[in-house]
Amino acid sequence: MRSSHSLDALSVQFDDDNAVADAGLLLPATLAQHLGLRDLLDAHINLGSVAGHANPGAKAMTLIASLISGGECIDDADALRAGETGQVLGHWVAAPSTLGTFLRGFSFGHARQLDKVSGQLLVRAWGSGAGPGEEPVTIDVDSTICETYGLKKEGGSKFTYNHVRGYHPLVSIVAGTGDVVHVRLRGGPANAGRGAASFVTESVTRARAAGATGEIVIRADSGFYNHKVVGACRNAKVRFSITVKMMGKALHQAFCAIPEKDWTPIPYFLEGAAVAEITYTPFATKKDSKPVRLIVRRVPPTPGSQLALFTEFSYHAFITDRGGDMLALEKDHRAHAEVENAIRDLKYGMGLNHLPSGRFGANAAWLALNAIAHNLVRWTSRIGLQEMLVMTKTMRRRYFSLPGRITTSARKDTLHLPTRWPWAAPFEAALIALRAISVPLRI
Repeated sequence: MRSSHSLDALSVQFDDDNAVADAGLLLPATLAQHLGLRDLLDAHINLGSVAGHANPGAKAMTLIASLISGGECIDDADALRAGETGQVLGHWVAAPSTLGTFLRGFSFGHARQLDKVSGQLLVRAWGSGAGPGEEPVTIDVDSTICETYGLKKEGGSKFTYNHVRGYHPLVSIVAGTGDVVHVRLRGGPANAGRGAASFVTESVTRARAAGATGEIVIRADSGFYNHKVVGACRNAKVRFSITVKMMGKALHQAFCAIPEKDWTPIPYFLEGAAVAEITYTPFATKKDSKPVRLIVRRVPPTPGSQLALFTEFSYHAFITDRGGDMLALEKDHRAHAEVENAIRDLKYGMGLNHLPSGRFGANAAWLALNAIAHNLVRWTSRIGLQEMLVMTKTMRRRYFSLPGRITTSARKDTLHLPTRWPWAAPFEAALIALRAISVPLRI
């Protein structure tokens, strides 16, 4: 065989009706089928009599499959209509124009129907081996900015706190697994804590309903430092670990007053970092305020920086009602930063970096569908491949973007995949594991 040849001599024809684009979508499609996702969508999505209301399950499933395959806009779903690709999805594949009409039929209330679907899907997936069971669970609550361009996006045309136009959704994500527990779209000007208390309550309720019976810890940054969020945690009987807003002189003076002997050195990227603890009553003007542990880390400024001219240390503190070793809790709280990995995967692994519609309800539905698609990838990895955290782009490159071809013989369809594919063995093992899932499909 020649080692090289002129590519100019290679003829091209789009004439294979049996070819399959992204044949590896068989894995998440099999998982979705065994979890009864389409039935959940058909049962809970009711758009009334608006245009595009019919067949919501197949339309939503088309969008989810497109997102998993790397689609970033509605038009990208057209790739799923090529050849026999629909054969590996197990459902009718809608055209982009149909999908656009479908999404525009959503109000924000209709998007909450997708929240119901997402919660029920979480119950089924966690009950099939993807959940924590009796183990402790940490849920990271955060917000992110989805930048938009132009002035015709409902809720996204105004400036966010970082001076760009866009949306400011809330997300809650399970630490260590990347599972999205809950999402909620908000307008760009919303501050980080707006609606956070009810969002925390819904996230905890959803995790409990899905079978998380162990201790739950809500971990959040300073944007969620308010008495309503703390109250929501206490009412839900979960622990909290929330970064303190460094406002005013009182806290700074309290930190400076901590005796030197009470500071414990910690390994950090800057020498001289240390941790101490005091008892503190946050939101003292509120009637239901209670004293909690306040754990503070002090870090010397980078030598030669402007900050080094004005202060000896910078302070970073959080409040918590958890028991345990101070150093362990401080290290655990810093791990909240890992939530950014899951948010990045939603934006650059899925299609959340682009909100396609001018209508707020359509974009809220797009956000919810991204969360469902993201979770299907996470569960395909965990249940099928027995791997905890494999990013979406890796899953796509190794498993989902496989080219294939379907043949029929003796009334049996066979999906042919490339020989010598490096990840063929784990693919086959994952397919067997996913086909073995059996859950009660109560709607």
